[in-house]
Amino acid sequence: MRRILAILFLVFSSVSFAQENTNSYASYFDVNYFYGNITRHNNDILHLITAHPKGVIFSWNKKTYGNKEWEQLYNYPDYGASMIYHDFKNEYMGSNVAFYGHYNFYFFNRNLIFRVGQGIAIAGNPYDKEDNYRNVAFGSKLLSSTYLMLNYKKERIFDKFGLQAGLTLVHYSNGNTKAPNTSINTVNLNVGVNYQLDAIEPEYIKTEGLTNRYTEPVRFNFVFRTGVNESDVIHSGQFPFYVFSVYADKRLNKKSAIQLGTDVFYSNFLKEYIEYSSIAYPERGIDGSEDYKRAGIFIGHELFINRFSVIAQAGYYVYYPIDYEGQMYLRGGLKGYITKNKKLFGVVTVKAHAAQAEAVEIGIGYRL
Repeated sequence: MRRILAILFLVFSSVSFAQENTNSYASYFDVNYFYGNITRHNNDILHLITAHPKGVIFSWNKKTYGNKEWEQLYNYPDYGASMIYHDFKNEYMGSNVAFYGHYNFYFFNRNLIFRVGQGIAIAGNPYDKEDNYRNVAFGSKLLSSTYLMLNYKKERIFDKFGLQAGLTLVHYSNGNTKAPNTSINTVNLNVGVNYQLDAIEPEYIKTEGLTNRYTEPVRFNFVFRTGVNESDVIHSGQFPFYVFSVYADKRLNKKSAIQLGTDVFYSNFLKEYIEYSSIAYPERGIDGSEDYKRAGIFIGHELFINRFSVIAQAGYYVYYPIDYEGQMYLRGGLKGYITKNKKLFGVVTVKAHAAQAEAVEIGIGYRL
């Protein structure tokens, strides 16, 4: 645990020093206690809902003041790092610890804060076929986790101390890298305190005539994604997959772009699933000769935040030789531009069918 904390501190410290001059950026801590409910998104997890989960969120935040254009366009957001301790009040799940990078966005005269955090969680009591076979939510020790926080916030009520309260949604899943993976979502009420580390804050910068308008020609993108995953059949094995994507994007403004493209999926786990289904479930009409490859078309949206962007795509399989979780698919995740000209980029996305994740995809792409 000490090593993980040390690595995270060094990473976020390096990022913040590299991005900006720390002399012109104030920072603060906040601590929030939360108490809530596990949502019933799947009947298979009913035995895991035995009480109200609770936990604590620790966060460090660095404020922005408009030194860069994107900061002004997004109303001077914060960025930072956070940690969650989450007690599910269930003997089969135990407690999770998670680490995140996050952004805070402000509304209504900076009294309403919306936080988006993405990170990695460590499951305290994951599935084990002999010792903990009832935990069908977490099939692996490491999980992907996302949390959303909507709070009313007031700073400097008592000297450097302020208060905040609102709602927090926390999601855990391993993206079907290993079965079982029904995942867990909790909806929580939270209340907390914030503490400003600086006595005086810099002035907000506002550039005269700054606009969100932006135009450029249609651009073409080529992306390769890969990873490992497993079907919903427990112990069927983890297999590599490969995804080749080509899409066109059109910038609408400085914040947004729309996308239209195609995916080709080489999902090796489907080979095992096809063979297993043909033998174990002949009533499904699968004879074992079906193709494991799939192809789809998709539309999407990209939201640009600094050198990162948030991707959301919805697709439909046009080549679909075997029915697996439905013919519609969704993809969401993060994209980071590696080069200054924003041609070379990396992506981390989750592909899902409705609420059921299929894979965590890690990839690299090039934009012409």
